[in-house]
Amino acid sequence: MKIGIYGGTFNPIHRGHLTAAQAVKDALGLDKLLLMVDGIPPHKQMPEGSTDNEDRLAMAELATAELGKWAEASDIELRRQGKSYTSDTLRELAKQYPEDELWLIMGSDMFLSLHTWHEPEVIMSLAGIAASSRLEVSEDETFAAQKKLLEEVYGANIVTFRNPDVIEISSTEVREALSRGEGRQYLSDAVYGYIARQHLYGTDVDLKNLTVDELRPIAMSFLKPKRMPHVLGTEQEAIRLAKQYGADVRKAQVAALLHDCTKKLNMDEQLALCAHYGIELDELEQKALKLLHAKTGAAVARDLFGVDDEIYNAIYWHTTGKADMTVLEKVIYMADYIEPSRMFDGVEDLRDAVHTDLDMGLLMGLEDCIAEMVERGSPVHHHTVEAKEYLENREEL
Repeated sequence: MKIGIYGGTFNPIHRGHLTAAQAVKDALGLDKLLLMVDGIPPHKQMPEGSTDNEDRLAMAELATAELGKWAEASDIELRRQGKSYTSDTLRELAKQYPEDELWLIMGSDMFLSLHTWHEPEVIMSLAGIAASSRLEVSEDETFAAQKKLLEEVYGANIVTFRNPDVIEISSTEVREALSRGEGRQYLSDAVYGYIARQHLYGTDVDLKNLTVDELRPIAMSFLKPKRMPHVLGTEQEAIRLAKQYGADVRKAQVAALLHDCTKKLNMDEQLALCAHYGIELDELEQKALKLLHAKTGAAVARDLFGVDDEIYNAIYWHTTGKADMTVLEKVIYMADYIEPSRMFDGVEDLRDAVHTDLDMGLLMGLEDCIAEMVERGSPVHHHTVEAKEYLENREEL
């Protein structure tokens, strides 16, 4: 397996980084990319106004959504004390991936100064060097001379490549643009959403007065990359169902975009939010992680984004359902269940039922959910049972 290591402060990570990563993948046929977030870089000081390690790692993780499953963010250097020397990182990676081929990815400036780094001989013994040159022909001679030097002195394995989609912008320039209310075009949607939500780099976004289009990237910033297609699919299905059954389309979109905003949190984090917002939990909810994100997500949506009670309740009930749900609550429950990326036995029949009659589809969904839980030996929440019984009793009238 070929593994690329692309290090940087990523303060913030921007499209220039992403196009370079894609170019080296194409040039080398990489199987895996590690976005290595620098802790304390030995070659430069972190500028004033920089964000902390946690934020830079979070943004790198969000940026992988545009690269795909082959890319992931690494916190190896953030966990290490002291300065982040590349030679130490490569030693650790060589132990972690003893059978794989490591490639260190860098731009022009780094490549041309590589022989001055800490332990350059260790670096070039443990990894190949993939150096991206700018498109100017004038750099060719300089690159060729450096390549020859490193090969002769260190026995380096060097590949140089050009990025046909190069974006000539620095993180410094991106930060300055953001402070002026500009620069969004240089960032992936989720990274921009994270910056706006956390008010980084001098951004000042009013989270309680967002259009749906403004909310969407911010909603993505709460998610793991693999969950983003699900939430976007839920939004699109919620639009269809809201139009068909007369719910407020904008409210359906907002609820859909925020319904999983706390989904990635672990049990301790969920319980801490419940305590913070005064959310009372029954005996089952105190033990079932899957049930908590609907409650905490609704609370976060109201606290951060000022959603109204209809949206709050649609998020709150989207996991268990309840008796006598509103149309919006039904729309979000079922949009979450049947959005386009959902693939399970019977999903097409369920989609047909929902688009024929909302209550018929909801009843079928609740029955399927209960049957699946029973088959797994998992307890079924009483609100789910009550929701099913309520619909059954209505059918009998």
